[in-house]
Amino acid sequence: MFQEPSLNIGISEEYQIIDPETRELRSIISRVMDNERLILREQDAEGEVQVELPATLEMGTPVCANIKEARQALIQQRKGVMKLAHDRGFEVALAGTHPITSWRKPGIPRPGHIEGLVAGRDMLAQRLLIFGTHVHIGIEDPELRIDVMNVIRYMVPHMLTLSTSSPFWSGRNTGLKSYRNVLLENLPRSGIPHHFASWGEYRQYVDMLMATHCIDHERQIYWDVRPHWRLPTLQFRVFDACTTVDEALAVAALVQATVAWLVELRRHNMMFRDYTRSLVAENKWRAVRYGLDGKLVDFGKEQQFSAKQLVRELLRLVDPMVDELDSRDELEFAYSIIEQGNSADRQLRVYEENDHNLRAVVDHLILETRKGVD
Repeated sequence: MFQEPSLNIGISEEYQIIDPETRELRSIISRVMDNERLILREQDAEGEVQVELPATLEMGTPVCANIKEARQALIQQRKGVMKLAHDRGFEVALAGTHPITSWRKPGIPRPGHIEGLVAGRDMLAQRLLIFGTHVHIGIEDPELRIDVMNVIRYMVPHMLTLSTSSPFWSGRNTGLKSYRNVLLENLPRSGIPHHFASWGEYRQYVDMLMATHCIDHERQIYWDVRPHWRLPTLQFRVFDACTTVDEALAVAALVQATVAWLVELRRHNMMFRDYTRSLVAENKWRAVRYGLDGKLVDFGKEQQFSAKQLVRELLRLVDPMVDELDSRDELEFAYSIIEQGNSADRQLRVYEENDHNLRAVVDHLILETRKGVD
């Protein structure tokens, strides 16, 4: 029998710092903050507790026992980042790409985890001006962690459709809802992960890459979902940066509920069918291209259905876990996203309503990022 997972949650976000005059990226937050440290405060039963986060572009919440704690931590984190930026005359936005700023612009630094990827002169590193929302779910048993990763790969495209927020890149309408994922998949060891028969097989894979100097560190595995290299979590990296707090929490709640549902199946000696990487990749491309407006394939029925229909089906499947997780309020917002559109859809509407003015799209993102925070 496996060790029961904690299913605790962590959410990290990559922030865009915007010049309010030009609407272009001013810098990444690590450069704006210099050597400062951001102090976030939260309340516990015994009084005020200080949580320190390092001054980096990607900032993560503390480990949260449930989605309610994650909500408070995420709001406090965004408030802190916004205050820091506003004190210096800048704005903050969240989206998978910046609509205007070109990767060719001199002086635009990359996130730390990208800067160390390849030599700074290489076009691959220079093009990765992208921003994501990462969700961690606590699964302490390594064998269970791999087991869940194998199966949840199938649901990754469904969940991605809720978060797409990168239709523009370098001043152009890409025609895709998540151009960030296209850029990210230029990296080695990216996209949908492979199937592993056991934790031991996964470790053999990592050890071989290390021994042959293919990678310097396990964190250089960039899959959409992966065992975290340091924490006992499954980390979901596929999501574009979620513009609003409610969108980020809906995505995190869905990830947590889906993991809990798969663990419950396993507890009863059942498991959702494990499909091949190549088939899941077909659905991921549809999610990247069309978001919620396209069709996904139900490979069990060997038929196409609207993405909205299949995401609703996933929400129904995990619904028995929601009340136990106390995440119904957060997960219900996923239905609002399905009905009203995600961030990419809203950006495209603003783009059309303002005669293809991308500055208006940036202003829209700044306002939306404040929702639920101010």
